[in-house]
Amino acid sequence: MEPEGERRTSGGRRRNRRRQNRNRRFRQGNGESNPDFGSDGVQNENKTPQSGTLKVFLEKQVIKNNGLKAENNKKRGIVNDIVSGAVAAGTPRSCPVTSLRNWMDGSTTTDSLHKKQIQTLDCSKKRCLGSVMMNDGMKHPLTLRSREDLLANAKDFIDQYYASIKSSDTEDHKNRWTEVVDAITTSGTYDLTLDELTFGVKTAWRNAPRCIGRIQWSKLKVFDARHVKTTKEMFEAICRHLEYSTNNGNIRSAITVFPPRTSGRQDFRVWNTQLIRYAGYRQSDGDVVGDPANVEFTEVCEALGWNGRGGMFDVLPLVLSAGDGDPDLYELPEDLVLEVEINHPQYPWFEGLGLKWFAVPAVSAMLFDCGGLEFTAAPFNGWYMGTEIGARDFCDAARYNVIERVALKMGLNTGANSSLWRDRALVEVNVAVLHSFQLAGATIVDHHTASESFIQHMQNEQRLRGGCPADWVWVVPPMSGSQTEVFHQEMMVYKLKPSYEYQEDAWKVHVWKNKEMEQRYLQTSRKSLTKAQTKAVASHVNCVILYATETGRSERFARRLCQTFKRAFTTRVVCMEDIDLTELQQQDLILVVTSTFGNGDGPENGEVLAKSLDKLRYSEKGNTNTGTGNSSTNNASKTSSKPLQNIRYGVFGLGSRAYPHFCAFGHFLDSLLGDLGGQKILETGEGDELSGQDQSFKTWAHHAFKASLAVFNVDSDMDVTNLAGDLSSSDDTWTPDKFSIEELPDWEEEDLCTVLGRLHQKTVVSCRVLERRQLQSTTSPRQTILVRIETNSATSMKYKPGDHVAIFPSNSPELVEAILSRLHDAPPVGQIMRIKMKEETTMEGKSVVWDKLPSSSLRTAFTRYLDVTTPPTQDFLKVLSTLTDRNRDKDRLELLTTDTHVYEEWRDTNAPTLLEVLKEFPSLRVPATLLLTQLPLLKQRYYSISSSNDANAGEVHATVAVLKYTTQGGVNHEGVCSGWLNRLKIGDVIPCAIRAAPNFRLPEDKTLPVMMVGPGTGIAPFRSFWQQRQVDMARGHIPSNANRQGWGDMRLYFGCRASSQDHIYHSELTAMKKQRVLNDYYVALSREPGRPKMYVQDMLQQHAKGVYNTMVKAGGHIYICGDVEMADNVKQTLERILSEHGKLTLEAAREYVRQLRNENRYHEDIFGVSQKKAEVKESTRDQAKPVGKEESATLKQSKSFGGNGKATPFQRPNRKKMSGRNRKFRNRICS
Repeated sequence: MEPEGERRTSGGRRRNRRRQNRNRRFRQGNGESNPDFGSDGVQNENKTPQSGTLKVFLEKQVIKNNGLKAENNKKRGIVNDIVSGAVAAGTPRSCPVTSLRNWMDGSTTTDSLHKKQIQTLDCSKKRCLGSVMMNDGMKHPLTLRSREDLLANAKDFIDQYYASIKSSDTEDHKNRWTEVVDAITTSGTYDLTLDELTFGVKTAWRNAPRCIGRIQWSKLKVFDARHVKTTKEMFEAICRHLEYSTNNGNIRSAITVFPPRTSGRQDFRVWNTQLIRYAGYRQSDGDVVGDPANVEFTEVCEALGWNGRGGMFDVLPLVLSAGDGDPDLYELPEDLVLEVEINHPQYPWFEGLGLKWFAVPAVSAMLFDCGGLEFTAAPFNGWYMGTEIGARDFCDAARYNVIERVALKMGLNTGANSSLWRDRALVEVNVAVLHSFQLAGATIVDHHTASESFIQHMQNEQRLRGGCPADWVWVVPPMSGSQTEVFHQEMMVYKLKPSYEYQEDAWKVHVWKNKEMEQRYLQTSRKSLTKAQTKAVASHVNCVILYATETGRSERFARRLCQTFKRAFTTRVVCMEDIDLTELQQQDLILVVTSTFGNGDGPENGEVLAKSLDKLRYSEKGNTNTGTGNSSTNNASKTSSKPLQNIRYGVFGLGSRAYPHFCAFGHFLDSLLGDLGGQKILETGEGDELSGQDQSFKTWAHHAFKASLAVFNVDSDMDVTNLAGDLSSSDDTWTPDKFSIEELPDWEEEDLCTVLGRLHQKTVVSCRVLERRQLQSTTSPRQTILVRIETNSATSMKYKPGDHVAIFPSNSPELVEAILSRLHDAPPVGQIMRIKMKEETTMEGKSVVWDKLPSSSLRTAFTRYLDVTTPPTQDFLKVLSTLTDRNRDKDRLELLTTDTHVYEEWRDTNAPTLLEVLKEFPSLRVPATLLLTQLPLLKQRYYSISSSNDANAGEVHATVAVLKYTTQGGVNHEGVCSGWLNRLKIGDVIPCAIRAAPNFRLPEDKTLPVMMVGPGTGIAPFRSFWQQRQVDMARGHIPSNANRQGWGDMRLYFGCRASSQDHIYHSELTAMKKQRVLNDYYVALSREPGRPKMYVQDMLQQHAKGVYNTMVKAGGHIYICGDVEMADNVKQTLERILSEHGKLTLEAAREYVRQLRNENRYHEDIFGVSQKKAEVKESTRDQAKPVGKEESATLKQSKSFGGNGKATPFQRPNRKKMSGRNRKFRNRICS
């Protein structure tokens, strides 16, 4: 067992490595040439600065100079003072951490080389700039060095050179230093000898901390071009360089050094960041043809008179300036640019992507800093590491970004991050690059070999120099990092001289001599910017559309919204559970689409983010009061410290007016975003499930898009005429030629529970029916059943009292067969098949697998996976209207599509299933692909568990009201799940899952009283409560707490119609009361012959004193289970009781109930109905339960709710992520 201190250290290092790993995605910037091997081998302008793995500061260093001639002692003494002072003044103290460990083999080394550093880093004790791409501190100064600095750097370099040839302190060394001092003293500069220059460029490469390929440092070929005077001579020297380096593909590393900076900053510059680069052409819509990394320089070239062809891979001209002259353009000869066509060894279609890349990576915009001399033009090259091209140039989102195109052609599922489609496609792109270069005979190295060579280099350097500066963030390759040894090697970042340094782009600092050329440059640049300015700005606006959903509808709306917003902005759709605060703060525009259900609660996959935002809001000083964030006063009061102050936002809420807190979660999110500084671009939209939700969404989305264009100053003339089309479609919208069916004769059906688990992102277990018992009497016209389910003791089926069981039902076989018989152009119903989809990015005639529906037979798909009973949407009817050749059918369908009032009347009157729609419009010729791709998934139904796991090991019990009803149109319907369960036989399979309900649990303090209110099947969870209490009491332990001892009082208020018909669990209740498990239970009868109607709230009023004592004096817990209207009536009754017996005003009583919720003592497990509000009010309320269609039965909840006068989302602990489709209906509604 390791010592505690060591474990902490190791853990810290592991955490640090994880942090570094996260930063690796910023590594190497645009990825042109990772300083790999030569040009790649030094700090490239496209790379990211040092990571801060280990920031090292060097100790003070005193330069000794004892070899000066006696007659010059005085002058030399002054020089010595200057040199020593200049170095010491800028030298920080040494870093105490010098021990570096290799976590793969456990070896440890000590770095002493860092003590020779004479240049500080930009990081500090409190700040690490390890993942910063570039800042001003990283760029070499534009001004010429002072003589003092020049002397100090010259002394350091000359000493290094003579030490390298083992001639330190020799006469040659002393004489050379005398020459240098004399030259600097006389002229302000000096010249390097060719040997010194050669030593300097090689050592600079050796010192480059960001280069993984430095093992080749001693083999760098030097071309001395310090004699050139003109840009033509520069061009000729560069051509010689490229000819040597290319070497017919056998790449050789080389550097060409042009004259150094002189007084007046008469710099020689290569304006290109690399000698060979591809142009990037900005389009009017903000898109880029070619390489996006080079857009600005391409426009510079165009301003100087170059006319590109507008292609994806146009080689840019060289732009060169000599001394103080203006730049000249030179086209590179084609025979000097070796390009490699990219193809794949296994995928023939890869060649069709049209990718290619140049073979010689020659960095040309960096400054060579040697001995105090600044060589502003010193292009150098090595050869490529494959990932520079494959991972960075081709696959980075800000570069050619081919990753998704490749994934689609590979048939990968790009809709789910968990499919790892990016990783798989990335590997194949890199395979293609390595394969193509090798096939073309062009030198390249894979990242594993490069890693091994770098480890060898570090070992060599440790032996020869006592250390090796290395930047972990840059050295670790951009893919498969942990599979390379460099990932496991600790490294130390420090800067030695000589070095290669970043410098400002030449065109940004050039002082123009030719005013006509300058004007042409400015005019062309201005014209280019004016042409694309607004849309280019918009394309850099990061818009994220967040959704939170229980049924999948909010996600569908969010994806439709994306179709519109991606016209102008960089837009993506993200589930709220998949984004954190840090990423949220990086956005420019946030749009939220979320549902609300229960008593104002949000979907489960929206709770974590909402909780984080709420916590952040209350941590903000002075922000404890909830605000709306939509008034000028509110905005004006925001302080500069608001975390979301730079973000614009809009919210659309979905809900049902059958609930008391309509769209409350949407408004709550609006409040949070506003309080945290967000600026709202339009009022929060509301979509009522009972009336015109689709149209409300489309109207809001249209206004949101126009408001966003105005806020971000995007072209006012942008075409917004077809927004309705965007808002009715998504990437999966059906068209006749988009989807096809592929028959799979040799395939077998997948395991049902495995498929359901994948579709719904849950652990689905194959369970079996142990018993199906009718609970109501045979004289009752209705049915309620108890279903006992065997779980096979599966771990994932463990539960606690109050939790829910998810049951995945089947559609009626008769209904399915009738639909199948009406399909057009369908395969045999028993044949295994899958859906394929054409994409714009695929080659003609090619399709990709559409994996949102599993491979199966048509019969299985319509029986187990697709919802065929929910009334179709207007958008679905619009598609159907194109598939009929009968005018009457077509006209009727178009009317339903365009007139929302007519549609809602038709939907609410008939509640038509898919089969009834096909019967109503008999001329429809419906392709199988339309239904397979556009019907919603058949959702699981949730039931409160009616058993205790301790009392019934390996079993789950569900209490189910069997739904049978007649529509207003006179058609008989039954509930999908309840009807299916009522037909099952003993031993039949039921796919099940468990959903925890942590806020509908018995109190931990068992001495506290428990009051349960549940009419009808609302009794279901309370059966699990009394069973658990019975088990606990049987164990013999008597609970106690402070002033209380013994079991807390447990009472049930139950409601039903008549005692002879639906008093379910009557015998159990009698037994529980007899055993003192229940202290008492009370039954409200609403249809008992000879007695007045009584509901549970009336029964509570009759026992008001005891109810008051439970709530107030005894500190008890109240549990309510049933429909939303009943729950509201019970709440009002409790408030009246509090007012009457506690002498409180009604408002004070309401506040008391809110406080009970906040204390998690007021628990509600409620559901509602999706009917028009008027119909809800007029519906028969037996046992305080509404009548309604099962498929419209609203979401089952298990919550306790916060107060403060507005809906507060329930704070649920973070559980395993679940799909938005996981929770929808609870089928416990009586007919």
